[in-house]
Amino acid sequence: MRGRFITFEGLDGSGKSTHLKRVAAWLEARGVATCVTHEPGGTAMGEAIRGLFLNHRWEQADGRVEALLVFASRRQHLIERIEPALDAGITVLCDRFTDSTRAYQGHGRDLPLAWIDQLDQLATGGRVPDMTLLFDLPSDVARARGHSPHRIASKEVDRLDAEGLAFYQRVREGYLAIAEAAPDRLRVIDSSGEKEATWRQVEAVFEKLFPGGAPSSAVASAAVAEPGETDGSR
Repeated sequence: MRGRFITFEGLDGSGKSTHLKRVAAWLEARGVATCVTHEPGGTAMGEAIRGLFLNHRWEQADGRVEALLVFASRRQHLIERIEPALDAGITVLCDRFTDSTRAYQGHGRDLPLAWIDQLDQLATGGRVPDMTLLFDLPSDVARARGHSPHRIASKEVDRLDAEGLAFYQRVREGYLAIAEAAPDRLRVIDSSGEKEATWRQVEAVFEKLFPGGAPSSAVASAAVAEPGETDGSR
């Protein structure tokens, strides 16, 4: 049986990466084999591209250059890691996929969505996740979380994190437009409140996908991020 391809989307600071890890623990506690990955990245080549993509040295990078970079990483990611895992019956949990490109480069950078769709066909054949969780919160709250004193002090604020509030707003509007256009695939999670309130929404989604629940102790232990981890995978 082929595995499920589930993606986690949202602004940086939305909590998507933290809750992806909690979902992985929830599934593993039920004996569901999972592959946890992220974009851009997920492979050796993808991580090299990620380093270029997020580096502050390229502050003036053109939106089309950004899109070409992430689709190059995505193509390798699908070939090398995502599709083999799905073929093996493994559930893939991916932090960002093509919805991110539509939101960040399409809406955020004002690139034509038709052009992005052409790139998507070339790179992925139009690959669509089985389900996507969109972690939504006001743009100003997301930016404030992404610019917390801890993240700034530890130099975890990357090139796109450093964008202004107007950019965050355009990206959020893009995500909500995607969700409105694909309601059967996307589940919008209100992540503006406390972490546990967000988790309850996420857990409800996965209880329907994988009936039977998971030991609460496993979920609680997964809530603690490893030292140095951030919520900024893109």
